[in-house]
Parts: sequence; C-alpha cells; structure tokens
Amino acid sequence: MTEKLSRGFDALHLSRRAGLAAILASAVAVFGWTATSTPSFAADKTIKVGIISGEDEDVWRVVTAEAAKKGLKIETVVFNDYTQPNEALERGEIDANAFQHKPYLDNQIKQHGYHIVSVGYTGVWPIGLYTKKYKTVAELPKGAVIGVPNDPSNEGRALRVLQNEGVIKLKDGTGILATTADIVENPKNVEIKELDAGIVGRSIDDLDAAVVNTDWALKSGLTPKQRIAQEPIDGNPYRNFIAVKQGGENEAWVKTLVAAYQNDAVKAEFDKVYKGTGISAY
Repeated sequence: MTEKLSRGFDALHLSRRAGLAAILASAVAVFGWTATSTPSFAADKTIKVGIISGEDEDVWRVVTAEAAKKGLKIETVVFNDYTQPNEALERGEIDANAFQHKPYLDNQIKQHGYHIVSVGYTGVWPIGLYTKKYKTVAELPKGAVIGVPNDPSNEGRALRVLQNEGVIKLKDGTGILATTADIVENPKNVEIKELDAGIVGRSIDDLDAAVVNTDWALKSGLTPKQRIAQEPIDGNPYRNFIAVKQGGENEAWVKTLVAAYQNDAVKAEFDKVYKGTGISAY
C-alpha cells in the first residue's frame, strides 16, 4: 500500500513538474517574442525640435517627412525670437533646437550656464549690409544711421562687416563679440543704432542702412539687390547647427535626426526656400 502511494505521489509530482515546465516554456516563448518586438525610440516617443518661425518651417516639414521614413517622429515647436529655444531646451521642454551658430551659443552658455551642445550642422546665412537709399557703401553719407543687431554675437558680426568695408575700425585684437565701445576709428562719424535682431530689418525705412541676418532680411522683405556688402563665406564661423542637451548627444534618435536633415531632399527645399541667401553647411 505504501509503495502504491509512493508511486502515485511520484507520478503526480512528475505531472506537476511537466506542467510547470510547459508553463515556463510558454512564458519564455512569450517573453522572448516580446523582447525582439520592443518598439524603437521612435514608436513610443515624439522628438520636439525648436525652430524659428518663417522659412525654416518649410524646411523642417521636409526634415520631418525624412525622419518619418527612418522611424522617427518629429514635432516642431516654433519660436518667434532667438532667446526662447535654448531656455526651452535647457528646461527639457524640447529635445533639440536648430537656429543658432557657435558664437551665439557660447555667449548664451556664458550668460545663462546652459548645458547645450552641437550635434550636426545645417546651414550658414552670411550677414549683410542692406539699404533702400544707396547703391554702394561709398555712397553712405557722413552721419549715416546704421542699424545693427543688439545681441552680443550678432552685433560683433555686424561690426566686422562694417570694418571690412572701411566704414569703421575696431580695436586691434577685438574678438567676435565686439561692441560699439571697441570702435576706434569712425571717419564718416556714422551712428550705430543697436536694435533687436528681429526688428533691425523692419526698421530699414528709418535708417540709412542696416546690417541684417539673412533670415530676418527675408522676413523683412529685403532682397539681395538691396544688399551692398556681405561677410565672407570662406572660414565663416557662423554655421548653424542642431543642438541638444549635454549628455544626450549619444541618444539613438540624435543620429537619426541629423541624418534626416543632412540629405538631398532637405537641401533641395533649403535652396528653394532661401533662394541662395542661405547655404547648406554640412
């Protein structure tokens, strides 16, 4: 009797073991399938990219379409001035931005302590001197009022354009963050009027001339025919780029985002939108 009970118990034990093994095998199969089917970064997260309103919105529509082909979803967040995208990126409200060059970012980091890095170049927009009143720089009269952007990096950039044209001379050794305090020669006694980058081009009717960033020149209705001087392109340090929060530059989506911008389809739209005033810089 005891032997039969023992055999029965053993059979029951083996049966339970077999059942447990079957359950475990099923679990392994299920979890194994799940592991290989884990969604990519793009399937469960939308990347928010901060850009400046205007022509770049058209360019980024193509970037978004190219990213979608690679499995990355992009939502563009449009800003109206240069001060907002870096603050939003630092706060984590967006994942990346694309609107600035290195001198501007360096100054922003110095002022605000941002932790932001470049991950891929986009384009360069040579800054120019525009006027509706004169055909050449030589025609600018004594006492001419010339508008320049008032943010540190672009003001220095604008003053160097005026120096290249002989309108002013800056102190020796002055870097890219030159200000009006660095002017040591002003033979025509021109008045430099510092204005917000988004306003200087729109104020052209009240000025004799203005140094305007190309994107803002387009927004202001200025044309290349009204540009009487331009900074050189060779060796230009003002290439714009896509930027992300420091520490996130090696995230898988970053490489995909950059590739979604740096391609022929986006370049074609870029050239169409900016009509040669901006140049692809990658």
